[in-house]
Amino acid sequence: MRKSTKRRGRPLWLILCALVAIPCAALALLWLVTLPDVSSLRSVNPTTTALIEARQIEAEAKGLRIGRRWMWVPLSRISPYLRRAVVAAEDASFFTHEGFDWEGMKDAAIYDLEKGELKRGGSTITQQLAKNLYLSSERSLLRKAQEALITRSLEHELSKERILELYLNVAEWGTGVYGAEAASRHHFNKPARDLTEDEAAWLAAILPSPRRYDPLRKTHALAKRYERVLHRMAQNSRHQIRMD
Repeated sequence: MRKSTKRRGRPLWLILCALVAIPCAALALLWLVTLPDVSSLRSVNPTTTALIEARQIEAEAKGLRIGRRWMWVPLSRISPYLRRAVVAAEDASFFTHEGFDWEGMKDAAIYDLEKGELKRGGSTITQQLAKNLYLSSERSLLRKAQEALITRSLEHELSKERILELYLNVAEWGTGVYGAEAASRHHFNKPARDLTEDEAAWLAAILPSPRRYDPLRKTHALAKRYERVLHRMAQNSRHQIRMD
């Protein structure tokens, strides 16, 4: 009798496994099929981004019209100070990791578990680039999985210098302001290659909330972040980052 019961139980167990495995496999296949081909970014600059499109849709939904200030420049025409400031502020281990800052992600995961929601990202520059270029601002496990796949592809297909160049050219630096060149001209009325160390630190300081902060209106919170950026830049300069 026991053997008969086991035989009857096995098909049910197999059916349950199949019901779980088949959708998961289909979802994984869908992710792979819809994964963007980032290899073209080696030599082709994007003409728009998911973030730019999302901001436009948000504005239109509110009945607003926002311009788009965006001027693409090569990495060589962006001040070394700004390159250093952004790496120091956003992703100090950028040149040594492979797309993911596991320590930062662990801290972010602990914070999210304590708060019971997805709030902090622990995102590297490569992860932020993946989001800016291709993904929505939705906070979900599905979107995080997509972000991870795209991040891995970016790191596999592109050099660190190209990833940084792309990021600096698509990052949001104010309402309708995208990229280092437009940011420099908008906030300091000069090209990005002429930014001073001080100006670069202010621009890097506003990156977490570019539509809230303005380097010309120095709030207490922004000033504290600016000081941290300068401190990290000084620390990193001792180890001569590959950005000159």
